[in-house]
Amino acid sequence: MTSKDRILARIRRAVPQPGPQAAPGPDADIPRDYLRVHGARTPQERVDLLAAHLAEYRARVHRTDEDGLPDLLGRLLADAATVQLPPDLGFGLPSHPSLAFVPDRAAQTPRELDRVDAVVTGCAIAIAETGTIVLDGGPDQGRRRITLVPDHHVCLVRVPEQVVDSVPQALPLLDPGRPLTWISGPSATSDIELDRVEGVHGPRRLDVILVGARGPRPGPGTRPPETGSQ
Repeated sequence: MTSKDRILARIRRAVPQPGPQAAPGPDADIPRDYLRVHGARTPQERVDLLAAHLAEYRARVHRTDEDGLPDLLGRLLADAATVQLPPDLGFGLPSHPSLAFVPDRAAQTPRELDRVDAVVTGCAIAIAETGTIVLDGGPDQGRRRITLVPDHHVCLVRVPEQVVDSVPQALPLLDPGRPLTWISGPSATSDIELDRVEGVHGPRRLDVILVGARGPRPGPGTRPPETGSQ
């Protein structure tokens, strides 16, 4: 049996067949015998897999803790003059006189948003097996449009608590009534000759920062942990 045959057989089992019998209601028992996760992983292995897949999709991946986050953000936003922020990011920001932070406003026009150099947000969840980040418009993410118009998106992921293994694990944790945006790397498309063009439907650059908890303060003679790309 080919993969196509198996897919069509599952569709036939899930879709009611024509006949005198009553059609199943919305609570019909639909087979869900697929694997929910492909292998067992520790939290650290889950985060490492997410980082590897994000990098494969041409996102730039960085690791730091909350203490090192403002300095890392300062370096990533060094070429930006204006930075869009959600209502409640929940993280510390760099204090630099050349940076102007723009709040998320309902009255903000697309033209005003297009003049913003970068946007910094959190996320709802991240999926290791697919290298996907999901936004749901929460207070640390803001309206969907602020992550689609600016050319540079910096997304903060709390690790390991916001990282799950797979899409089946992520779906029950998400509210289908919210505006979900699924991001796997920078926005990109290809023409018929497979020439890749980035930034067509969203940000041209995606930086993902995996933010761990604050570590213990280093003692005398101890070097602090390094932060940066990985």
